[in-house]
Amino acid sequence: MLKRKGILLVVSGPSGAGKGTICKELLKSNDKIKLSVSATTRSPRTGEVEGVNYFFISKEKFKSMIDNGEFLEHAQIYDNFYGTPKASIIETLDKGQDVLLEIEMQGAKQIKDVYPEGVFIFVLPPSLEELKNRIVGRGTETQEEIEKRFSCAYKEINLISDYDYFIFNEDVDTSVKEVECIISSEKNKVSRYKNNIIEKFKEEL
Repeated sequence: MLKRKGILLVVSGPSGAGKGTICKELLKSNDKIKLSVSATTRSPRTGEVEGVNYFFISKEKFKSMIDNGEFLEHAQIYDNFYGTPKASIIETLDKGQDVLLEIEMQGAKQIKDVYPEGVFIFVLPPSLEELKNRIVGRGTETQEEIEKRFSCAYKEINLISDYDYFIFNEDVDTSVKEVECIISSEKNKVSRYKNNIIEKFKEEL
């Protein structure tokens, strides 16, 4: 049998599309998928665990890692830096385990430049009206923040051409099954294993 590498799943979508819920349910039902852990320069919050919630590092180390090309993507948010360390993800993928990364579009584009063999999935709401209803229903944003997120959504949807697959998230269970189908299809993609397959049968001659 072939030794298969894991697949890096990169999931994005507008705020309120439900990508976080899909990722949470996907992880609950698939123990062979590991959630990517980001690095940050901010201090740990109460209850957060090193290596589980984040890798907590100094700004000096973070900047050194940037200079050494050690991130799949990184960004500065206010006074702190956040990034996806490359080494731990590549190590996990080499072991044959899939890695899930939920991230915004800017970060996904950086990852595609560095690791184009990743599988990029865009989660869409059924409609912009439903998206707005979901954002309002969360009750966590002010009216000004709601309008800002809603106006950004269409601009974000216009970035869908950078992705491989899309999912209209009308029902979470159905959406999770669609992601699982994408994973299954990708694991049997000829372009991933063409040389390995030819070599395998060549050795049996």
